[in-house]
Amino acid sequence: MVHQAQGQLVQELATGGLPRAAEPVTGHGMPEALLDDIREVAREFFHLPSKEKLKYANQTEGGEFQNEGYGTDRVDTDEQILDWCDRLYLQVQPEDARQLRLWPDHSPSLGNLLHEYTLRSEQVAKQVLRAMARTLGFGEDFFVGRHVGEKVATYARLTYYPPCPRPDLVHGLKPHTDNSVITTLLLDRDVGGLQVLKDGRWVDVPVLGYDLLVVVGDEMEIMSNAVFRAPTHRVVTSHRERMSLVLFYQPEPHRDLQPAEELVDDARPALYKKLNVKTFADGFWDAFALGEPTITTSMARVVDKEAAA
Repeated sequence: MVHQAQGQLVQELATGGLPRAAEPVTGHGMPEALLDDIREVAREFFHLPSKEKLKYANQTEGGEFQNEGYGTDRVDTDEQILDWCDRLYLQVQPEDARQLRLWPDHSPSLGNLLHEYTLRSEQVAKQVLRAMARTLGFGEDFFVGRHVGEKVATYARLTYYPPCPRPDLVHGLKPHTDNSVITTLLLDRDVGGLQVLKDGRWVDVPVLGYDLLVVVGDEMEIMSNAVFRAPTHRVVTSHRERMSLVLFYQPEPHRDLQPAEELVDDARPALYKKLNVKTFADGFWDAFALGEPTITTSMARVVDKEAAA
């Protein structure tokens, strides 16, 4: 993993850093005070009494699960692996898609902080996408303009991992790949726990302080015809509490998701079928509940050359 200042970001990513699928980014231009403030306000929310947090619950009065809101992830069966965490999941972009009734109002600053962080992080994400296009020899608008779109759908996941008395017995967050083109992660400033699967072994991601982590998601794996691969990652528990703020960037929902034609030829045929972005994204929750990659459960992979036609 390579740390880089903002002025060096594009150049160093273009040398092949990002294809390793998870890269720390320093010099992102966000004030440390902003990152401290949003971490603190988010932590304050998770420390509220349950009665207060449940005002923003992701379970409706009739018991129906919805993706957005506060609570745990969806549980489908008694055999499902449960995670040692609570989360607040919100759509943050486009602004007119925000369900503000699910945005906590325990602190007047939360909405403003999350809005500012979202805008600043989006600039980092677009810079990374432009750099990824450059690594493939394409113009900077290859992903941002042609395949993702300017009106990116962005979701925030604030996750709280309470202290765990038996970290050896339970996951903080089960192994998964991300439902995104790319993901930006603001990890806990002091406590580690994120691990990435590499060559069959779990590798610890170091504590990054004020750095961001950028991770390749499933949608980018498909669009790049597996030039960039989405890494499997998980969170292990700890005797100490931990928190993270993650933003998932998805293509505009009306678009089709498929390998870019410039990355398909006789030597490297399409490895994935064409799917609708919204259909693929909706399938993530089924896959996540099963502990499987969405690419697998959606049968996105092409079995043979003829199936790609």
